[in-house]
Amino acid sequence: MQPEKGQRRKSFKQRLMLKSSLAKETVSEFLGTCIMIVLGCGSVAQAILSRGHFGGIVTVNVGFAMAVVMAIYVTGGVSGGHINPAVSFAMCLFGRMKWFKLPFYVAAQFLGAFVGSAILFGIYYDGLMSFAGGKLLIMGENATAHIFATYPAPYLSLTNAFADQVVATMFLLMIVFAIFDSRNLGVPKGLEPIIIGLLIIVISSSLGLNSGCAMNPARDLSPRLFTALAGWGFEVFTAGNNFWWIPVVAPMIGAAIGGLVYVLIIEIHHPDSDPDFEAESTDDKPEKHELSVIM
Repeated sequence: MQPEKGQRRKSFKQRLMLKSSLAKETVSEFLGTCIMIVLGCGSVAQAILSRGHFGGIVTVNVGFAMAVVMAIYVTGGVSGGHINPAVSFAMCLFGRMKWFKLPFYVAAQFLGAFVGSAILFGIYYDGLMSFAGGKLLIMGENATAHIFATYPAPYLSLTNAFADQVVATMFLLMIVFAIFDSRNLGVPKGLEPIIIGLLIIVISSSLGLNSGCAMNPARDLSPRLFTALAGWGFEVFTAGNNFWWIPVVAPMIGAAIGGLVYVLIIEIHHPDSDPDFEAESTDDKPEKHELSVIM
């Protein structure tokens, strides 16, 4: 007896469906970070390759922020839309996620950023080749490496650069914790990604001058590695007095500080008698991946 058509479709769907929740979350983080890089770095590419005719600092700041928003809307319901190792680290550090998931999240984020860089390179290949006579430059007025990764301003010392990334990421995580704190003012359900987008715009507009405000190890290191392999050369790691490690290490420290500041100054002082909070704490519910993102 032949199975019905609907049953065959269901069987095919079941074969494709991931059974492991960790696998679903890992794939989600991969896709979200890929989306962020293609659309976010794409806004940088459009501004640079058009020499300012089709974009500038405003379109870059807004474009990258909206890229993060769209990535969270795609992935937030599955993995929380972290798309940032610093966010995932803070989630684990403050008990929002189990530690065993961290390597999977981080690996997916780094891989997603690398694949996103490759996609963007393919989309703008002809533009990159014609921009400086076929040369892929790291420094100078015809440089294009900073489409993909961040580079420091000429005046910036490594000490100042490190502090810059720590402070920027600290504000990022501190405010993200506030956004998802149900006992604070909170945000209407479904609008959290929009508020995070506004947060990224304000941080980029106020703290982005020194080195572009990466605040995300995957967003910076994977695209930098891609450019090294794609033709810019491994000088991308020595440029700016070996600046490359700062957007990798400093955001992790800044994320821990930001979470700690919020927990110590705001969160632990909430009344424990809140029934919604108590119910949320005691109910045996699946783990919630509430915190999200950034550039």
